[in-house]
Amino acid sequence: MAQNVERIEKVMLAAPVIPVLVIEDPKKAVPMAEALVRGGLPSIEITLRTEGALEAIRLVAENVEGAIPGAGTVLDQAQYEAAVAAGSQFIVSPGATNTLIDIAEQSDVPLLPGAATASEVMALMERGYQRLKFFPAEQAGGASYLKSLSSPLAAVKFCPTGGVSLEKAPTYLKLPNVLCVGGSWIADAKAIEAEDWSGIEERARAAAAISG
Repeated sequence: MAQNVERIEKVMLAAPVIPVLVIEDPKKAVPMAEALVRGGLPSIEITLRTEGALEAIRLVAENVEGAIPGAGTVLDQAQYEAAVAAGSQFIVSPGATNTLIDIAEQSDVPLLPGAATASEVMALMERGYQRLKFFPAEQAGGASYLKSLSSPLAAVKFCPTGGVSLEKAPTYLKLPNVLCVGGSWIADAKAIEAEDWSGIEERARAAAAISG
């Protein structure tokens, strides 16, 4: 069973940037997501790095109209199933294993697996995957490296994540094999903790306006 390209592309093409979030307090998730949606960024990746992450996903899924909540840093079957049960509409992993791909094939919720090398990309292509996360983007070679993959691996499109900033995002988005980027600068932990919803909305608007 191949990747559901149509469903994952809906997530990737909703806006130029997918915010990547670390949320400690689930109570802040709804106003944060509302600010992101108002700013034009509906796809929201909440990473499973905190105890409150699943509850945050659930609250966004149930209460924020227009949001497309997803779970990031998903590493195994238990996390995948818990994220889906919480209301995730997409799943993101920093890498990929055969076990994780097997789990994804049994789910209606699409997986965006990570890859950082040509060999990793080719292995995922063998499993029917053509929409991937390029991670960690800056540390793995940045835009110039990703551009070098565009010709030999032309069927694959990426969401570069890791070290991507407002200044660097346009360079990635100009590449023929990039559909969107993932970024934590729009709503970092400090802004969420301070409940800086207006600032998050402003940064979301700037991100939504980025063009390649």
